Amino acid sequence: MAKKVAVIGAGVSGLTSIKCCLDEDLEPTCFERSNDIGGLWKYTETAEDGMTRVYWSLVTNVCKEMSCYSDFPFREDYPNFMIHSKFLQYLQEFAEHFNLLKYIQFKTTVCSVTKRPDFSTTGQWEVVTETEGKQQRAVFDAVMVCTGKFLSPCLPLESFPGRQSRRFHLLYLQE
Repeated sequence: MAKKVAVIGAGVSGLTSIKCCLDEDLEPTCFERSNDIGGLWKYTETAEDGMTRVYWSLVTNVCKEMSCYSDFPFREDYPNFMIHSKFLQYLQEFAEHFNLLKYIQFKTTVCSVTKRPDFSTTGQWEVVTETEGKQQRAVFDAVMVCTGKFLSPCLPLESFPGRQSRRFHLLYLQE
């Protein structure tokens, strides 16, 4: 019987983690709290869920040869440095090509990940998730946390003197 792996997040790392699990004959289940793949690469006007997002005019600063998955290069017609929507399109193509979407539970928040009482002998984890107000529990042999280091915005504004003034906010917004 294949080992069950919980993958938290369906962004760049989560998608490749699902694929790697499949390559190793593992059984992945990915939990994605939004309604789509892409993580921070999925631009939205507002970040109501508290997650960071790319900004509208973002262009990658790493060439396509260095930012692609090793087994799925960018198409030739893609620009060398691309806007966020083109990179998101690449992630969608990757997910479709390797049939990864069927392993993802969208609009599902991971509430907790805890060691099972018999963890020392089984190495298993209990994962509690919530979808549309309903909680579920499942047991996994491994957990991959693929939420990325940019999940939460880091705005150390309190370290800037005068940040309460109107002038500061106008300068900050202009940059």
